[in-house]
Amino acid sequence: MKNKTGRYSGYIRPFSYLLDLAIINLFSFLMLSDAFCSPYFMVFISLSWIIIAINVGFYEVYRFTKVVEIGNKVAKQFALFTILCYAFSGFYVKNSNSQDTLEYTVVSILTIAILKLFIYYFLRKYRSLFGGNFRKVVIIGNEKKIQHLADFFNENPDYGYQLVKVFNLEGDKKTQISDCFSFVVEHKIDEVYCSMSDLSINQVNHFIDFADNNLKILKFLPDEKEVFGRNMKLDYYGIIPIASLRDIPLDDPINQWIKRIFDIIFSLIIIVGVLSWLIPILAIFIKMESKGPVFFKQMRNGLNYHEFNCYKFRSMRLNAIADIEQVSKNDPRITKTGRLMRKTSIDELPQFFNVFLGDMSVVGPRPHMVSHTEMYARKVDKFMVRHFIKPGITGLAQTNGFRGEVENDKDIIYRVKYDIFYMENWSILLDLKIIFMTVVNAVKGDKKAY
Repeated sequence: MKNKTGRYSGYIRPFSYLLDLAIINLFSFLMLSDAFCSPYFMVFISLSWIIIAINVGFYEVYRFTKVVEIGNKVAKQFALFTILCYAFSGFYVKNSNSQDTLEYTVVSILTIAILKLFIYYFLRKYRSLFGGNFRKVVIIGNEKKIQHLADFFNENPDYGYQLVKVFNLEGDKKTQISDCFSFVVEHKIDEVYCSMSDLSINQVNHFIDFADNNLKILKFLPDEKEVFGRNMKLDYYGIIPIASLRDIPLDDPINQWIKRIFDIIFSLIIIVGVLSWLIPILAIFIKMESKGPVFFKQMRNGLNYHEFNCYKFRSMRLNAIADIEQVSKNDPRITKTGRLMRKTSIDELPQFFNVFLGDMSVVGPRPHMVSHTEMYARKVDKFMVRHFIKPGITGLAQTNGFRGEVENDKDIIYRVKYDIFYMENWSILLDLKIIFMTVVNAVKGDKKAY
């Protein structure tokens, strides 16, 4: 059987949410009196379940999570859910039977807990027996300090980590670190684990820069006396503390679903409400002014550096350097209709088809031409970090004056800084603010919109 890598939590968590909601609603219909059988109660228990789950981390179960921790999450979920069910029955159900309510919550949570543990152990067996869903890792550090972690990976295949190589720092550190970087890139390693006590501050920063620029997950093995200067997320592999460098909100499948649902709804509104009548009108003007297609498509880099066709209304005459040279101010290639479209950002509207198809998001880092992505990745530190999330039609950098042509190094450096800030501080409210500012800038007119 061919081994498969991958993070399946993106599918498992949404499935678990839907399954659990189906269970609590089904049992409410089977076990509670007719007084409870109303759309209001179904909505109430569904929303209550989701809100409680988010707050207690009920679905935050990883390959290294202990069974005791899962039990703790189940207990918290059960207690809070039971309290809210009693509150609803006390306020809205006359002559409610408290025993029936308790039996309902007990049966529901036991069923869900059994299914949760079944999925947890099934995945562990799947990794152990078939070697699937694994992540390739390397460890670098002093042999004595990293041996415990190496033994953990080798003795626990059910966690799904495949230890490919250990780099011992007892010799020439500079050479070992350089060899590690080359090995990670060449063998497509997923995660790099470093012993912090064996590295200087400059070497730690060197690892951070390497991981950011090559889209690798970096984690640290700290000393017990180690104090971190940044906000790191601490997990435990058995009894071994492991510090993760970056906590990205959009790594959470629930946040991904919220953003994806928002993207689908918003893109459909634009496609049906605007593009359905705007495309025929603009097609006439575009065709009248110059020969060529109505739409212009260009290969760009998106999530995890994957390439996709990005769509725009054609704003330039056909030319051989469209995929190489950026548009500049007073560019002779731009048509009269194209100049108006670019000034108002109307030329970007076909990208809502990209959003609907899932290649892009409404808000996110702007995607660059493939040739420019490769160039900026060599020139600008941490440029590749922006590919950890989907690119967007608009972004935080664009609403802060860094849109359009990259005239100097400052433009791209600050664009990357804004993109990283957005990635690490995402919220749906931030998305709404960026969309609002984008509309305001389009109405006012942006001096870099050409």
